[in-house]
Amino acid sequence: MKNFEKNAEVQQRARKVLPLGVNSNFRYWGEGITPYVKKAKGSHLWDVGGNEYIDYRMAFGPIILGHAFDQVDEKVIEEVKNGVLFAMTGELELDVAEMIVDMCPAVEMVRMACSGTEATMHAVRVARAFTGRELILKFEGNYHGFQDYTLWSTYAPVEAYGNRRNPIPVPASSGIPRVLGEKIITLPFNDFEGFERMMRSYGDQIAAVITEPCQGNCAAILPEPGFLELIRQKTTEYGALMILDEVKTGFRIGKGGAQEYYNLKPDLATYAKALGNGYPVAAFGGKKEVMSIIGHGVSQGGTYTNNKPGIAGAWATLKVMQKEPVFETINQRGTRLMNGLKEIFDENGIQAAMNGYPAMFTFSIGADKLTCQREWAHTDKELYLRWAEAAIDRGVMPDYDPREPWFMCYSHTDADIDKTLEVYAEVVKTVK
Repeated sequence: MKNFEKNAEVQQRARKVLPLGVNSNFRYWGEGITPYVKKAKGSHLWDVGGNEYIDYRMAFGPIILGHAFDQVDEKVIEEVKNGVLFAMTGELELDVAEMIVDMCPAVEMVRMACSGTEATMHAVRVARAFTGRELILKFEGNYHGFQDYTLWSTYAPVEAYGNRRNPIPVPASSGIPRVLGEKIITLPFNDFEGFERMMRSYGDQIAAVITEPCQGNCAAILPEPGFLELIRQKTTEYGALMILDEVKTGFRIGKGGAQEYYNLKPDLATYAKALGNGYPVAAFGGKKEVMSIIGHGVSQGGTYTNNKPGIAGAWATLKVMQKEPVFETINQRGTRLMNGLKEIFDENGIQAAMNGYPAMFTFSIGADKLTCQREWAHTDKELYLRWAEAAIDRGVMPDYDPREPWFMCYSHTDADIDKTLEVYAEVVKTVK
């Protein structure tokens, strides 16, 4: 069992200078149980107390190859020796842009950014500028970054969302101007009838429909067959843009992300996380017709959008993806882990819905299938957390949040999978 005394000590120190003792709300798990990291390598992580874990958080998804992956870090070190930031464009970022365009079916032109939040913020602005409209439609439970325009109906109790025929947009934080709620339409994910009805009513006023391919911050709930295709069809019909938020799925579930997986071509797509194996880099791109308006009365930029560590990290990460069996390996081991967990649940008479892809998945207890956040709200989240606590105490670390997927990386081994299944077989039997 793990010794958390050092973590608790560091947490008390951190609370004196950081709100909640962390630099992002999602990193706070509670008093005495919030971990503080010391180092990581490959698929393993060590906290400040020296406790070792098999890591399935992967920094919320950016680590696609493995922590401290030599080929990526060596490229970054090589590049930063010649400077980090210039406020000029260099050939390395052109290489990255060309690789993104080559790998992502819907991307004809691209601009770099520093985070997923920036990428979605800029994509929304471009969509509004291109269409001359202001309304944005998004789905309950989908997270599109911390910018005010889409941080609505993301984490609130579903009772606050109102009737599914006429949902109430709920801001996810104090400090978001309520007037922005007049510019957002929300709907349950996978609501075919509701989406068609909203498009009939407001389609000619909607600038863009933004969606994740699966609900990356709500238990990795997958789209029902035909739902993403319906969004593509109706946005085209009403002259709105489709923004596919691939911040989590991009460069993770395949070389071409969800666009390749679903054979889908949105107007705009957003990227971050796995693009740089943990270095600060993001991008958004899409059709040349849409992206070409940038710089012609449409503002987009940022001092750090071509920071050398991020760009070099992306360059090296994409090179590895092009040359090595990254996705085949992750798919094989992720599938084995998903199937193994499901067998454990079945053997113990536990009802559990397995959601997501082998590269990013999770399970929800007390349901056979989920289609939206409103259904997920009725699953057994307390039991999930008790299992997570017990697994972490035994050296296996999923996120301490049942909404967050388990993330696989290229460095996870069969031995990691064996240990994880052994731990969960014990945990499910003993923790009730």
